[in-house]
Amino acid sequence: MSYCFIARAQGEFTNPILQGGYPDPSIVRVEEDFYIVNSSFEYFPALPIHHSTDLVNWELIGHGINRKEQLGKVNLIDVQQQGGIHAPSIRYNKEIFYIVVTNVYSPKDNTLPAEMVNFVLTAKDPKGPWSKPHIIEGAPGIDPDLFFDDDGKVYFVGTHDTGQPTVNGIGEIWVQELDLNDWKLIGPRSSIWRGACGGCCVEGPHIYKKNGLYYLMVAEGGTSRNHAVMIANSDDIRGPYTSNPKNPILTSRHLSNNNWVHSTGHSDLVELDDGRWYMVALGVRNVVDGTTNMGRETHLIPVQWETAVSDWKEEPKGVWKPIEDYWPVCAPLSGKVERKEVLPFTHKPQIDASSFRDDFEDKTLNPQWNFRRAPLPDMYSLNARKGFLRLKLSPKTFELREQYHAMGFRQTESDFSYTVQMNFEATTNNAQAGISIFQQDDNYLNYNVLQQDGNQYVILEHRSNQTKPNQIFKQKLDHYTGQIILNVTSKENQYSYRFSLDQGKTFSNLGKTEANLVLCKGYIGTQIGLYASSNGQKTKEYVDFDWINFQGTKSKI
Repeated sequence: MSYCFIARAQGEFTNPILQGGYPDPSIVRVEEDFYIVNSSFEYFPALPIHHSTDLVNWELIGHGINRKEQLGKVNLIDVQQQGGIHAPSIRYNKEIFYIVVTNVYSPKDNTLPAEMVNFVLTAKDPKGPWSKPHIIEGAPGIDPDLFFDDDGKVYFVGTHDTGQPTVNGIGEIWVQELDLNDWKLIGPRSSIWRGACGGCCVEGPHIYKKNGLYYLMVAEGGTSRNHAVMIANSDDIRGPYTSNPKNPILTSRHLSNNNWVHSTGHSDLVELDDGRWYMVALGVRNVVDGTTNMGRETHLIPVQWETAVSDWKEEPKGVWKPIEDYWPVCAPLSGKVERKEVLPFTHKPQIDASSFRDDFEDKTLNPQWNFRRAPLPDMYSLNARKGFLRLKLSPKTFELREQYHAMGFRQTESDFSYTVQMNFEATTNNAQAGISIFQQDDNYLNYNVLQQDGNQYVILEHRSNQTKPNQIFKQKLDHYTGQIILNVTSKENQYSYRFSLDQGKTFSNLGKTEANLVLCKGYIGTQIGLYASSNGQKTKEYVDFDWINFQGTKSKI
């Protein structure tokens, strides 16, 4: 594993702090260490966990779900796209880490309702191993949280449907005590808040306690450009909760469509050891056609607590006096997510982690790699040929709910250069292998070598939504000896495709396309990676990848 680190100017950092598809961030501090967990949807391994000591430089240290024995009721085998792992919360109590999260699974029989499986994982070390899922029966909705109160009680905080006009288990927040000995909900359930707007997509709840008051923070307004963060407080965890009169405390809904980031929301708060506060929130960069290839990313926002008038009360003799409450103020200087912010710890400059190289020298796969759904057994090997990743050809192709042989890592910048060296000598007709840039089962680019009728070709195919793949380019390789270097370069809103048959001494151009072919069309950012398929035929053939190199170029906005 290798990263290209470039020191930034002292005194500031650049958002996002987690580049690529890292939405729905949740954060926890344990002494001088910070940990973030994010949604991963249908991807495996699931629940990526990052560690930092300065809030701006993060290392991927593991995943909450990375073993097939953790699956079962948590179905990541044939889960629908944009299903799977939604909006986790990470917490720490009495030397144990907890992740509570929802798996959303729609049965293939579309007459049946979606299954919302809420569960908890535990670990002594956030690097893992994490436990098998503790399923919380009778817990409706999505986006759960755990709150550990001062009296030793533990509360499960969830969402449920209030009926009209909301659906899919969101619209109102509920709380109920949870027994950690047998992972059962106990006692009465209390519905505590419908949000500042009264039930429009109220989700992502987190409860905090400060100065004897309970603070309930939620996401509201949907996950697109009306996304926002709302907060309320109460002197009782079961309510009633009083809405902050200055809600929303974070949003981009009021900003221009040309603002550098939009859809900001779904946040979590963390207090530093010195009493300062920060917030992590998702946002979508506005870099390609008003959106991005990278999807929803994690941003860092400074927070300070201030008093504000919540209500007025009438004193004797008809005198009215303000009732003041204590509320968090996000980005006090501007009220919005900024591209550049002051470093939380000025002696620790931010480093550029937008690039990734893998020479496949390690015995285990780098944790940056992901699969769409849990991979099939023996899909790949790092041992079959030393210093190479061997990816076996599969009869399966990119199709809805399938476990095909594609693997990737998160795209971190719109502009990049991605280069792959591979050995591919398959003889199976219509076998193909090479680069894949994908977001969903039906939204991808494959830049591959194709074996067809005894000849080899370099091809580019694209699929968008429910259409069949469209072959954009196809060029015969007249002097192909089994080894090739493929390169995709993104610059000025165009992708350029090149290849070399002589170890990179010279390159031939295949052509160019627009860079907006694989954009964020839902929850998930784009993956840059590898693909191998025999297109419906059974075979024991494979492709060997010597190395991959991804160099991201920082955008100006």
